[in-house]
Amino acid sequence: MRCVTTARARADWARHCDAAMRDAGLRSGGARQAVVDLLARQDCCLSAQEIRDALAAQPGPTPGMASVYRALDTLTDLHLVHKVDLGDAAAKFEPAHPGGDHHHHAVCRECGAVMRIEDDDLEQALHAGADRIAFHVEGHDITLHGRCRACAPAGHGG
Repeated sequence: MRCVTTARARADWARHCDAAMRDAGLRSGGARQAVVDLLARQDCCLSAQEIRDALAAQPGPTPGMASVYRALDTLTDLHLVHKVDLGDAAAKFEPAHPGGDHHHHAVCRECGAVMRIEDDDLEQALHAGADRIAFHVEGHDITLHGRCRACAPAGHGG
């Protein structure tokens, strides 16, 4: 499974969110819509504070942190957003694509950089391992912790 990050896939995700929220009887607009629109333009995960800061940098009204958290809770409950635990203090959030496409993360312990990992071989190995023990995988998250190329000691960058 490769993460689809094309403009079309992002727009499809945003439309999927709109339909799911309508089906759940939720109004469109406001902070929830602003969060969906912002996440639809992202390649990777953001914390609630990063989302709020990005919304504050845009023209128009800025939702407060409580509104951002409520929006993220609702979107997570509707399985439209994944809550990603990268091992630091703040959870991060990213779109949950309807087809299950996803990616994993590498986090630099030194500078805090978060990098996407997309690897078909890794996905196949995980599912093959689960098949060997007759286990049905319903979801998984992999986060590598270490140092990025810029922060690693000489000779350990790759």
